[in-house]
Amino acid sequence: MEMAGVVLVLLLTALPVGWCGFQDFSEALTFPGCVTGAFMMVAALIMLVGVAAVVDCWLRGPISNVGVIALIGTAVALLTNVVLLFQTWKNGEKLRYPVLIGLLVLGSLWAVVSVWRRLEEVPTPKRVGLALILPAILAAANFSYQYLYQPSRREAAPLVQLSVGKAMLSEDRKAFSVPVDIKVVNRSDVSFYVLGAEFHAMGDNVEVRREDVPTVKWRDEAEKWAGVREKHPLSRREVYQPGQLVAAQQWIPAGNWVEANDESVTRSVVQLAIDTPYDKLAFYATLNLARKDRLVVGGFGKPSYSWKGFKVPKWVGKHGSDVIVQSAEVQENSTIDRRTRKSRRVTTYWRFNPHGVDVSAAIAPLGEEERTPSERTNRDVRNRYGLLDVPAGPVEQPLGEIKSRR
Repeated sequence: MEMAGVVLVLLLTALPVGWCGFQDFSEALTFPGCVTGAFMMVAALIMLVGVAAVVDCWLRGPISNVGVIALIGTAVALLTNVVLLFQTWKNGEKLRYPVLIGLLVLGSLWAVVSVWRRLEEVPTPKRVGLALILPAILAAANFSYQYLYQPSRREAAPLVQLSVGKAMLSEDRKAFSVPVDIKVVNRSDVSFYVLGAEFHAMGDNVEVRREDVPTVKWRDEAEKWAGVREKHPLSRREVYQPGQLVAAQQWIPAGNWVEANDESVTRSVVQLAIDTPYDKLAFYATLNLARKDRLVVGGFGKPSYSWKGFKVPKWVGKHGSDVIVQSAEVQENSTIDRRTRKSRRVTTYWRFNPHGVDVSAAIAPLGEEERTPSERTNRDVRNRYGLLDVPAGPVEQPLGEIKSRR
C-alpha cells in the first residue's frame, strides 16, 4: 500500500503538470512562457520515469540504481508542488487549488521519505545530490526570471506623434479640411494589444484682453487649471473659453496589435465649414494598450450604448452621459493562472461630452464590472496586465490663414 500511495502522488502531480506545460509550451506568447512549459514537461517526464522505478522496486525489491531513480522522481514532485503552491497562493483566487496542491506537497514529502527508507544504499551520493540540486537551481532561476525580474524591469511604452498638414479649401470654397497624421512608434521588444484608440479635434476661440485679468480672477482660474483635461495656456491676457468637440473617431480598431520594433501611420481628415466660428483647432490622440506578454485578449463584440439602456458604472460617468462600451474576453498568459484565477473581461468606456472625449479601459472579474475599484486594485491590475494610456497633443492649428482665402 505504501508504494501504491507513492505512485498515486507521482501521477497526480505529473499528469496535470505535464498537460499545463504542454499548453504553455505550445501557446505561450513569450519565450519565458515557452521555457516554463518546457521545464514543466521535463519535470513531468522525470516523475513518470519515477513511477516506473517505484513499480519496479515494488515488484523486484529496492534495487539500488532503480531506487535512486524513484527517489529523484519523488524529489522533483516535491519541488514542483512547492513552486506551484507558492504561485497559486500568491496569484490564485480559487481557494481549492492551494488546498489541493498543499495536500500534494505533504504527499510528495511523505513519498520522498518512504522511498528513502526503502533504499538499501545510495550509490554515488555526489551524483545523486547533483541530480537533485540541479533541477532545484533551474526551477528557482526560471521562477525568479519570470516572476521577479521581468515584472520589475524597465517598462516599455510606444510613442504617439501628431503631425498636422496644410489646410485645404473645397472646390466651392464653402468648407476646408485639415489632414492629421497619427504615428505610432514602438521601439521596445514588447507587443501590445490595442484596447482603445481615440482621435478628436477641439474648436477653440481665442480672446485676448488689452489689460491684465484681475488678480483674484486669475488666481481662481489657476486653481481650476490643473483639473481641466483639455489643457490651455495660463495667461493674464488670454481669456480661456472651453473648447468644443468638432470631430472624434477610432483610428485603430480595438483588438489590433502594436507590433514590437515597428511603427505605423494613420491619416485622419477633419472637415469644417469655412465660416466656422473657431479661431483655431486643437488635435488630441490617445492609445489604451495592454502588454501582449501578460494576457490574451479575445475579439471585441458589438458596442453597447448608455442612451439605449446599458448600465454604466458610477465611476465612469454621471447618469445621462453619453458612453459607448466595448468588451472582450481576457485570458491569463499562463495555463496555471488561467485555471486558478477568476475569468475576466476587459471593458473600454468612450465618454463623450461637448468639451472632449475620454477613453478608459478596465479589467475586472465577471460579474464585478460595475464595482468601483480602489486605487490599490487599479494599480495592481495595471501592473499585472501592463495597461498603458499613451496620450498625444494638443497640436494646434490656427485658422486665420485658411479663413482669409474664402
